[in-house]
Amino acid sequence: MSFERIPCVYILASQRNGTLYIGVTSDLVARIQQHRSGAADGFTKKHGVKRLVWFEVHEEMEPAILREKRLKKWNRAWKLRLIEEANPQWRDLAEDFGFEPLG
Repeated sequence: MSFERIPCVYILASQRNGTLYIGVTSDLVARIQQHRSGAADGFTKKHGVKRLVWFEVHEEMEPAILREKRLKKWNRAWKLRLIEEANPQWRDLAEDFGFEPLG
């Protein structure tokens, strides 16, 4: 499945239970590449947040943006629970898209 032009909300982590980042994109694979390569200046580059641990696909961008805004307001425990329910091993889901494993 191609994720180009498919609205997604995603969570990156620096490590298991580490620093979290929530974002929204219309091209998940390209956006993950930006984060992993350091091309996206800012929070994720500064804190080494590169591991894709959760994502959610939406049919349209507007609901994806609303979901991202809501998730950003959640407390940390709720965010961790969301990740744990879908990805209890905190696997780097980007590897499923052909990205090299992170060290």
